[in-house]
Amino acid sequence: MHEIDKKLETLERDGEPIGVALIGAGQMGKDIAAQIGKMAGMRLAAVADLDAGVAAEAYRHSDRRADVALTDDEDEAEKAARLGRCIATANYRAAVRLSGVRCVIDATGSPEMGARTAMECVFFKKHIVMMSVECDVTVGPILRLLCERAGVVYSLAAGDEPGAIVELWRFARALGFKIVAAGKGKNNPLDIYANPGQEEWAQKAAQRRMNPRMLVEFVDGSKTMVEMAAVSNATGLLPDVRGMHGPRCDTKDLARVFSLKSQGGILGREGAVDYGIGDINPGVFVVVSTDSRRIIEGLAQRDMGDGPNYLLFRPYHLCSIETPLSAAQAVIYGESTAHPMRRLASECITVAKRDLRAGETLDGIGGHCYRASIETRDAAKGAGLLPVGLAKGAALTRDVAKDEAIALGAVALPEDSVLLQLRRMQDQLLG
Repeated sequence: MHEIDKKLETLERDGEPIGVALIGAGQMGKDIAAQIGKMAGMRLAAVADLDAGVAAEAYRHSDRRADVALTDDEDEAEKAARLGRCIATANYRAAVRLSGVRCVIDATGSPEMGARTAMECVFFKKHIVMMSVECDVTVGPILRLLCERAGVVYSLAAGDEPGAIVELWRFARALGFKIVAAGKGKNNPLDIYANPGQEEWAQKAAQRRMNPRMLVEFVDGSKTMVEMAAVSNATGLLPDVRGMHGPRCDTKDLARVFSLKSQGGILGREGAVDYGIGDINPGVFVVVSTDSRRIIEGLAQRDMGDGPNYLLFRPYHLCSIETPLSAAQAVIYGESTAHPMRRLASECITVAKRDLRAGETLDGIGGHCYRASIETRDAAKGAGLLPVGLAKGAALTRDVAKDEAIALGAVALPEDSVLLQLRRMQDQLLG
């Protein structure tokens, strides 16, 4: 993104700012609204939320005063937008379809809504920035393909950990380094059996003004698994073992720990995705190596260590705050921050947190029923395992034991799901 600041300033000066529609006005959405309000060359043309009042409230977090029209009618929204008004709506289609919108940011956190929003973007030829990583790891390849055929960009979000890791990965690859591992620091204690009904997590969620379910999806490791599956699918790097290693280590130890076992590390193979528990968070990292003696000497002179592996470390990720840059990148350069390859490399599978009984309906990620884990796509497909993005609302057709990976054959899936329809299309066309 060379001189993206200048490109945005030029758009501002020429009176041609990028029109953005934001779908979802929760915590992340409000951050995005506030950040766009600080930026040159970009305007928040529309905000959609299940509650139109919440959508309108998002504009109050922006430094720019907005003349907001509340309407769920698509024609009325278009007329108001043509008069220079901003749109607040409970109808996401009304926001996506506006002629002045060039890029849509899905910040709903719902895989199903992410899929529905992306399909609207395909039909109406709008770039899409997908913040629902759960949607991406389920149907990202088919969404990317459909977007490309429509002539628009499908992108994960800058500032979210997958996007930040892929940016480091691209930097390392461009310089010709060999990639040993890529990962992140986990930002919560790990309790794979955590659920939102437990007093400890309910209290901590209240202190952070979070939904307990949202906190639990971090605590039980599901979010980390989903994020690293997205990295795997964007890069081809694979989990070394199911669920990854997740060692306890600090930043200074990363290059040593995430190396081959023959080098004193934990990896059985190079090219792994993983995470660490220590002082790493909120950072992300890539561990690299080189066989050039000259470069090895140069790295030593630059205080990068004696090798054989070297750490590239970014000590922050500004989730939601950086996201508007992905919209700018899509519109100005026609490029994504990160996107999946043509087929999945890894799958996020569904693992029971407790004994489950036939007839139960599975709740969502961060709930009482299951957690996510990462497995290679080939292994998950061979075992017929349930992708975690499809788990919510599925009805169990047989008992499942605690810690058992739930099989696709053990559930009845909701047939009205756009996500499920896209997944079937993806499996048929892309494998």
